[in-house]
Amino acid sequence: MANDPMKQFQIKELIPLDVGGFDASFTNASIYLLAGALIPATLLLMASAKAAVVPGRGQMMGEGLYGFLRKSLEDAAGTDGVKMFLPLITTLFCFILTLNLVGLWGYSFNPNSQIVITASMALIVFFTVIIVGLIKNGLGFFKLFFPSGIPWPLYLIVTPIEIISFFARPLSHSVRLWANIFAGGVLIKVFAGFVPAMMEAGAVGVVGSILPFIMTVALFALKFLVAFLQAYVFTLLTCLYLNDALHAGHH
Repeated sequence: MANDPMKQFQIKELIPLDVGGFDASFTNASIYLLAGALIPATLLLMASAKAAVVPGRGQMMGEGLYGFLRKSLEDAAGTDGVKMFLPLITTLFCFILTLNLVGLWGYSFNPNSQIVITASMALIVFFTVIIVGLIKNGLGFFKLFFPSGIPWPLYLIVTPIEIISFFARPLSHSVRLWANIFAGGVLIKVFAGFVPAMMEAGAVGVVGSILPFIMTVALFALKFLVAFLQAYVFTLLTCLYLNDALHAGHH
């Protein structure tokens, strides 16, 4: 069971805690979720603590991150989107990226491999779009389901598709991140497990273990890239969805 690829996803209870019959135990997932919030917050505070006209490396990285996320949000949702949602976008990106990077270390745990975590973030975005959309546009928010510029008889087909697509967003938004992190962890563990298993078979096995070792290294490099890519994809989709809350009539 030492090489069981599913073992890395197990949630382990560290401090049992019962609150009114509700299991609120502190787990290994709790530690990494706290790390996902505290690490980027600490780094950004350190980067901005000694702001100067001629920025140091930390300040440059912080300003670069700010500029990158601001530009992504502005391109998707306009200046109104920047004013309202930049803190949300920054939080999501930094949180997801930190969890993904910390999860690359051996014997660590990535909460993004749990569908309940990614679904929670996706639902936060989903309900933010609905609430802000209704406050900002009133009943005009429902124009989202009636795209402009098409003959009215086609609404009988298009509108149901738009409604289904809208309510399917949390599913696709959460599963995309979860599946990539989960599948990457399983693949690396499987190929890494072949290396010691084949080496036990003698000289021929040692030679044969080179291929799964190379595959493990290649997959780890790919997972490192995916850590950044999936954080960006989740954030970019959030920007696009938030645009609907602000500009439902222009859908």
